[in-house]
Amino acid sequence: MAELLYRLGKFSARRAWVVIAAWTVVLAIAVAGFLVGFKGLTTSFDVPGTESGEVIAELQDEMPQYSGGAGTVVFTTTDGSALTAEQQAEISALIVDQGDLVDVEDVVDPFEAQQQLEDQQQQLADGQQQIDDGTAQLEDGQAQLDAGTAQLEAGQAQLDAGQAQLDAAREQLVAAGMPTDEVDAQQAQLDAQQAQLDAQTEALASEQAKLDDGADELAANAEQLALGGELLGYADGIRLVSEDGSTAIANVSFTVPRLELSEDAKQSVIDHFAAEPIEGVSVSFSTDISQGVPELFGIGEAIGLVIAAIVLLVMLGSVIAASLPLVTAIFGVAVGILGSLAFSGVVDMASVTPMLAVMLGLAVGIDYSLFVVNRHRKQLLQGAEVVESIGLANGTSGNAVVFAGTTVIVALLALNVTGVPFLGLMGTVGAVAVAVAVLISTTLTPALLGLLGMRILRRKVRAHLGEGNRHEPPVVKAMPTWRAVLTGFVTIVALLIVAIPALSMRVGLPDGSSEPHDSAAYEAFTVTEEQFGAGANSPLLVTAELPEGTTDDEVLQLQVDIASTIAAQDDVVSVAAVDVSDDNSLAVFQVIPAEGPNAASTEQLVRDLRALPPVNGDITLGVAGQAAINIDISEGLADVLPLYLVVVVGLSLLIMILVFRSLLVPIIATGGFILSLFATYGAIVALFQWGWGADALGISTGPILSFLPVILVGILFGLAMDYQLFLATGMREAYVHGSPARLAVAQGLRAGRSVVIAAGLIMVSVFGGFIFSDSTMIRSVGFGLAFGVLVDAFVVRMLLMPAIMHLLGRSAWWIPKWLDRIMPDVDVEGAALERRHHLVTTEDDADAAADADAADEPLVVTGSADDDVAPEPTRA
Repeated sequence: MAELLYRLGKFSARRAWVVIAAWTVVLAIAVAGFLVGFKGLTTSFDVPGTESGEVIAELQDEMPQYSGGAGTVVFTTTDGSALTAEQQAEISALIVDQGDLVDVEDVVDPFEAQQQLEDQQQQLADGQQQIDDGTAQLEDGQAQLDAGTAQLEAGQAQLDAGQAQLDAAREQLVAAGMPTDEVDAQQAQLDAQQAQLDAQTEALASEQAKLDDGADELAANAEQLALGGELLGYADGIRLVSEDGSTAIANVSFTVPRLELSEDAKQSVIDHFAAEPIEGVSVSFSTDISQGVPELFGIGEAIGLVIAAIVLLVMLGSVIAASLPLVTAIFGVAVGILGSLAFSGVVDMASVTPMLAVMLGLAVGIDYSLFVVNRHRKQLLQGAEVVESIGLANGTSGNAVVFAGTTVIVALLALNVTGVPFLGLMGTVGAVAVAVAVLISTTLTPALLGLLGMRILRRKVRAHLGEGNRHEPPVVKAMPTWRAVLTGFVTIVALLIVAIPALSMRVGLPDGSSEPHDSAAYEAFTVTEEQFGAGANSPLLVTAELPEGTTDDEVLQLQVDIASTIAAQDDVVSVAAVDVSDDNSLAVFQVIPAEGPNAASTEQLVRDLRALPPVNGDITLGVAGQAAINIDISEGLADVLPLYLVVVVGLSLLIMILVFRSLLVPIIATGGFILSLFATYGAIVALFQWGWGADALGISTGPILSFLPVILVGILFGLAMDYQLFLATGMREAYVHGSPARLAVAQGLRAGRSVVIAAGLIMVSVFGGFIFSDSTMIRSVGFGLAFGVLVDAFVVRMLLMPAIMHLLGRSAWWIPKWLDRIMPDVDVEGAALERRHHLVTTEDDADAAADADAADEPLVVTGSADDDVAPEPTRA
């Protein structure tokens, strides 16, 4: 690889315009692909196989009108007074006119919906009054029927007595032989009277039946009314217009699921309701609508680049040399980002994905180019010929860049093993940005160096080339053992203390409370919380699978049973029965929790609802909604973190064993990486969750971004191995060339510290610039990467690792002989290349080169590598 890069570097230097033209064509292709293929980014995240995803899929099949995304538009008066009739009319007019809205299913008029709620309450009261009136009427009718029945019974008794008298008289007449005509006439009269009594009895029985039917109907209505009242009572507290009338919430439902909601759909809602301001009314939007794609480059990022430029200027000593890594890094970011965004129409790409690629592309692009430029500059100071120096710099430092970039790329691509699509895509796009940075640093950077020639050095320095070294070579001594013990102990304890807050880490996705305080999302969240309660920002959607064959008459009772079960859970404020499918197989409920979407109580409520046994023995519940989706995503990502950490640590050990031909050095490096990782977690929790120093940075506290811990593992691992490589390979080279093990540690540290310090400062400044982004997600990612690099580069790699290496001594480089024999020789620093291709100076010191060939020893520069003078080459 080193020989190939050496030749590539020389070719690029000699054919600079060809290389530049080739990269220009690549950029043009990326631009064309972006213009054709870019279809927008999504601000939503998804983890497949979640419970909320299954609920949404069921709704899409049974009740698609409830499966789409949802958000709220909050209207509130600027002076806190009640909305006037005119203001209400203007709001309602905006809601009715939905012609320019994209993918919107419906917008609920809050005033109409609130009136419906109040009408339902009044209907219940009216219905109860009707029931009471009907009961009174039934009681009056029953009393009248009872009186009539008593009269009939008295008449029947009289008829019975008369019949008895006639029967006795008939018997007497028959016995005396007298005629019975008169008795028969009286009998006819009694029969007529009996017929009248029977008719009256039948009429009374008919009226009694009517009264009984009325009573049954009244009882049924009373039962339904009681059930309706009970069900409506569970929904008490759900309002769309605040009690003081100053605020109204319009619910917006979309035709597509939340995770597929396009930026155009959300922007159409914002433009529709905010285009024509209503006098005296402030309009704000929930995060589901207002959370857009963050800007790729802002003031903070520009400041970060300025700081990086200052570091480069101090390191390289000239404006031209300092600008070269910046130019190539920005060019590489343009190629990588535009090329990746060209595929946004093929895959759903989260908005944070290109931001991550920008961060990595800038940071590693500057660093990798710096490594090659710095090596070339030092060789020129030795009097090297320009093209030969570029080739050798590309074969040595460029080779290290390829290896370092490969470790970062592998770590990022390993994000695909998590099984989380958006996370794997983030890693892939980030890996593309790093790969482009590696390619540019080994092709375009040598080409530009070839064009610049000796101008890469300051004019004053060029004037003194060949005068020899004006400084004595520095004397390097091994650190005292007591200092190594103290340094190791203090750094480990300090890192563990910083990591303590990580024990209380809670993960989630940002809600309105964590947005910038001057944003529409924050206003909507706080106004809703103040006027309607915290839970109004985090409604849950609960589905219930009703028993097969459920009739219309049975639905209400089942709804009450389900609502009562849900309402009995802790931290439930209200339960509203929303709808039932046409075939009575699925019922939908809205549940308002006591606290917001990221509250621990809301998270526990989701778990409690899912853990409930089937209602009435056969009705299972499912939970969806933004809060539930966020919880599912956070839990899914937390579950894959251990697996990903094992994969990354395993790769770390294998790669470093191969590079350093040692067992203990990889273990030290990996242990240091884990310490810096958890210290970074602790700092993030202290700032973003506990709020330590959050006010100074304008940060709102809340749970840690759910995918941040996983992302940090991959990126910080790769970057940590970069610094480990540039320090430990120098130590190994010194040890292999005869230096005592502890002295080799000091020599390697001195040889690599300047470039590691510069690279670390550049990365911290670039990543740190993103802390001031408008996006909460980008802020936390930027801070995590900046702090992680700061700790790993300056504490772990510059302090802890050398101290432990010193204490281990020769044993640090031990490796079983059988393993050493079977491993390939990975010449990361290109030492073999240096032995084959000695520096060809402008004075063409042929004798020195011949002696070096005979001794098969590389030329070693005495003097400070940081001096802008030309040191003399001497023998190793």
